Amino acid sequence: METPTQNAASAASQETEQATDGARFGSLEEKVAKIIASSVEGLGYTLVRVRYSGGEHKTLQIMAERADNTGMTVDDCSRISRTVSALLDVEDPIPEGYRLEISSPGMDRPLVRPEDFERFAGQPAKITVRPAIDGRKHFKGILDGFEDNEVRLTIQEGNETLTIGLPYAQVSNARLNISESL
Repeated sequence: METPTQNAASAASQETEQATDGARFGSLEEKVAKIIASSVEGLGYTLVRVRYSGGEHKTLQIMAERADNTGMTVDDCSRISRTVSALLDVEDPIPEGYRLEISSPGMDRPLVRPEDFERFAGQPAKITVRPAIDGRKHFKGILDGFEDNEVRLTIQEGNETLTIGLPYAQVSNARLNISESL
């Protein structure tokens, strides 16, 4: 069974693509997650996602949340930034210059680990799968948990309400869709 840290690194590698040529940087995100995860968790936070985007302005985004599920503050982000910056300076996993960005998941947070789909069951979500399932890549509905390695989602198809299972391995992007329901 994977730990939350392994899940975050694995999810980061599943969903992250370099902006310039579409090449995957999964191993880089996994490497960064392994370097920082225990220290981030030791500070009282959970690592949600690591994403590296290339192009002219390279950015390493570290997304974290408080382990007690209370709101993140600027001070929380600063605390994580100081710790992560020091670790990355020592380990130096990225040879070129980049901008370090620390953020919280926010209202329309990404869903990356199986436990995210369980935790936010009952909430509206948008999910993209690759390859398409029955010719469809984009799904919107209400999360219904995670079961048998599938993300369960209740959707509207015309006048019918259906609960479907989307294979977790095919989920390329998933996020809460709270702001659209406000």
